[in-house]
Amino acid sequence: MERLVRRLGVADAVVIGLGAMLGAGVFVVFAPAAAAAGGTGVLLALTLAGFVALCNATSSARLAARYPESGGTYVYGRERLGPFAGFLAGWGFVVGKTASCAAMALTVGAYLWPGRARLVAVVAIAAVTAVNLRGVGKTALATKVLVGVVLGVLSLVAVVGLTGFAAERIGDVGSVGGGVFSDAGGAGVLTAAGLLFFAFAGYARIATLGEEVRDPGRTIPRSVPLALGVVLAIYLALAVITLGVLGPDRLAASAAPLADVVTSVGLPGLAWVVRVGAAVAVIGVLLSLLAGVGRTLLAMGRRRDLPGGLAAVHRVHHVPYRAELAVAVVVAAVVLVGDVRGAIGFSSFTVLVYYAITNAAALTLGRDPGRRLPVRLLAVLGLVGCVTLAVSLPPASVGAGLGVLAVGAAWYALRRRYLDRAGGR
Repeated sequence: MERLVRRLGVADAVVIGLGAMLGAGVFVVFAPAAAAAGGTGVLLALTLAGFVALCNATSSARLAARYPESGGTYVYGRERLGPFAGFLAGWGFVVGKTASCAAMALTVGAYLWPGRARLVAVVAIAAVTAVNLRGVGKTALATKVLVGVVLGVLSLVAVVGLTGFAAERIGDVGSVGGGVFSDAGGAGVLTAAGLLFFAFAGYARIATLGEEVRDPGRTIPRSVPLALGVVLAIYLALAVITLGVLGPDRLAASAAPLADVVTSVGLPGLAWVVRVGAAVAVIGVLLSLLAGVGRTLLAMGRRRDLPGGLAAVHRVHHVPYRAELAVAVVVAAVVLVGDVRGAIGFSSFTVLVYYAITNAAALTLGRDPGRRLPVRLLAVLGLVGCVTLAVSLPPASVGAGLGVLAVGAAWYALRRRYLDRAGGR
């Protein structure tokens, strides 16, 4: 088996996690979450989604330290629960995240050149793939630059939102949102939490790249919760500011909430800065997503759950170049034939199933000597949380996600039958 090279330290892994999460959350899912749960309901949903993500992060870190190779839960499921569980996790991740890649690419196009969104999306895919093909070190370096720009833009929005609006209006967030929250009820909060979970899923990129992390037993358990904690703090701060400035109704109807914040406080000239920042953030997500899907295809190719040619590793740059190129071609094709920016709910469902399998696999590890965290309890809560949030998503998202998993299960059964008849290897 051709192996990848361990080049990523704690700082690199944290930055990759940040790059995978920031663009997806702040610029994409706040509006549909507000529509589902309303004012303070968004804050409660965000906290709930963050807690479920923390449970999943703990389980992912434990498993990644035990199995430090590419593939993430595809590998953990196979090793701890059996080949079919691993395949289902890998299949759901690849299909769901491929749709997410296309959605992110189209979002870049919509921000930078709305009239030529598809063309810009394809160019963005080609540019990101070119960076990833140069090696994981180049991916980490590019992500650091992108994350730096995004944090600068988000800081600008926070400062403008806080200073441009009266303090008493910010203080009214709870009262403004309370009525909407009470109308939405628990189901609305759960739906919003399921959508917002999409914004946290990027921390798993650290585990997916486990074969390229130095000292994985130390690096992964440190970097995963650190990246998640930083992002949760940023999300909560911006959610409070955005709700305070726009209110729940305007937020729910907004196509670009952070740009609307700077416009609402009388600084419309800064809206273009926010839009460029959003495009940069989404490019960071795309960079990380394509790398993560490529590593999962590598792992599935190694075990012949997908064509073995996808397992090839470049001799110079030490990347799964065939898998990376295959993902890029498929994503570009999807971008050219359809608009999948509405795939957030569908992607959330498949990712929640992915993490349900992660927590189930972590439960088989037993106790960790010397750990103060109740890791088994967190795994149970993570499993229950994932299933609850998955079934609370909009019916269309649940139906599409179940359909994808059913197609994967049928492919697995047909392939096993073929291999059994052929005396499979």
